[in-house]
Amino acid sequence: MTNIVKKKRRKKLGTTSYLAITSWEASRLRPRHVEKKPPCTHTCPSGNHVRGFITTLADAKELGKTREQALEEAWHIYTDTSPFPSVCGRVCPAPCEDGCNRKDLDEAVGINKIERSIGDFGIEHNLALRKLSNEKKPQKVAVVGGGPSGLSAAYQLARRGYGVKVFEATAKAGGMLRWGIPGYRLPEEVLEAEIQKILDTGAEIEYGVKIGRDVTLDQLKADYDAVYVALGAQQGVSLGLDGEDAPNIFSGVDFLSRFHHGEKLHLGKDVVTIVVGGGDTAIDAARICKRLGANVTVLYRRTLAEMPAIKEEVDEALAEGIKIEFLAAPAGFVKDERGYVSAMKVIKMELGEPDASGRRRPVPIEGSEYEIPASAIISAVSQQPDFTGFESLIEVPGKDWIKVDEDGRTTQHKIWAGGDVTNLALVTDAIGHGRRAADDMDRAFTGSARQVDVRKVVYSDDMVLSHYEKAERLAASHRGLDERMELDAEVNLGYTEEQTFLESRRCMSCGYCMDCEKCWLYCQDQAITTPQEKGSLCGWNLENCTGCRKCAEICPCGFVEMH
Repeated sequence: MTNIVKKKRRKKLGTTSYLAITSWEASRLRPRHVEKKPPCTHTCPSGNHVRGFITTLADAKELGKTREQALEEAWHIYTDTSPFPSVCGRVCPAPCEDGCNRKDLDEAVGINKIERSIGDFGIEHNLALRKLSNEKKPQKVAVVGGGPSGLSAAYQLARRGYGVKVFEATAKAGGMLRWGIPGYRLPEEVLEAEIQKILDTGAEIEYGVKIGRDVTLDQLKADYDAVYVALGAQQGVSLGLDGEDAPNIFSGVDFLSRFHHGEKLHLGKDVVTIVVGGGDTAIDAARICKRLGANVTVLYRRTLAEMPAIKEEVDEALAEGIKIEFLAAPAGFVKDERGYVSAMKVIKMELGEPDASGRRRPVPIEGSEYEIPASAIISAVSQQPDFTGFESLIEVPGKDWIKVDEDGRTTQHKIWAGGDVTNLALVTDAIGHGRRAADDMDRAFTGSARQVDVRKVVYSDDMVLSHYEKAERLAASHRGLDERMELDAEVNLGYTEEQTFLESRRCMSCGYCMDCEKCWLYCQDQAITTPQEKGSLCGWNLENCTGCRKCAEICPCGFVEMH
């Protein structure tokens, strides 16, 4: 006789839902621990173990660890995937926080500030990055570009025992981290410290070497077992307007690079600077000009809601007296008898239908033109790589980027690529590209199998949010306006140690046990045993289990499932 199973019906219990099941089904379902992937890690392009390093801090006291022990352990968890906790804790826009389930209860956990505290602890206590192998492998890898993507790949390869040499065209490593981000956001000593830790793993850097000028790509392919191309994108994109060759018009990346190289920049006698663009480069350029004494206006063709720059940096720019004209776009230039720009022609915009990026397309308003006097213009609308020497990797020269697969492999044998040569993205994207390419090279060298993360992403709908008490997100301290306008005075001061540990306790441990013992408390069948050691998982006496599902329904983090 065929067993008949009744149709399952969805019901509600508190803030979570469960499936009503027949006694026939219940007799066969038993609880099981099933770890889920937290959305913070899922939305982190570097793939950082966010839940791991935060809960290490949150649970320190209960597990008998000192704060120093917990911070050191958290640092090693973080640096397994990225060697830049201090850097990213300062410059990353924190897409991990966009995924944080806590925002559906109150506010996202301050992950970015916590990672900064972890990174600064690692620098202060001179912690060394861990190697994965002490064996000296026979394969050698050339890395082109000493920016975040190239350095990430070099670190992951060197810690596995491979010989790695980074070829850097400039006199110092760091790429746009060094030449594009001001010291008031990222102090040079912080970047230097984290780069040195990478070099201490055995990676080498040769400076002043430009591929296509000093050595060819074919030579690297002949001399090395693999090549990772991570050029970065350090050429500005023009506005496409007539007269853009005026001597007082700069591209955003060129302006920042010249500033960081110590060049004296002449912003004009009227000291009125217009910055065009809404990204981080535009805001960084504007804030530098302000610190150099300029009156600054930023033109952005969309609204504040669409502005891609880090919100905190935009807020700081406004607080510093920088004017932002939204729904305004450049339309041309007014020049004086010397050929210098004396004013910018501007046209007002309105938002139309969404474009390919998902943002509403700005449309000019006819007859809305006006002029803004200007003694310098900085165009920070976009940037692109210099592909000289790498033309063979471009399918459509002058109109394309290097194409790669999910592991960073190009169509050419032995060549991988990542970072901004494949598409403009975040620093954390570039770091993730480098790690994934290094992982794939290691598989190519050893023949090892790919490790696939099969964990399901856990979202707030899979959890019991009513278990968690609401707690206000802690705010980091900042320098006041009267003391922040020096070029190298760091504005954002991050969390104190006390704040770091308090904020870590807001983590909901999505998808993994948080030692609340609710499953044990609600089980009336004595099918669950409490662990002998704090921090260990509860055990199962499944011979006592009746399949009532209470443990699965009450688990706050979605860690218990019925199977």
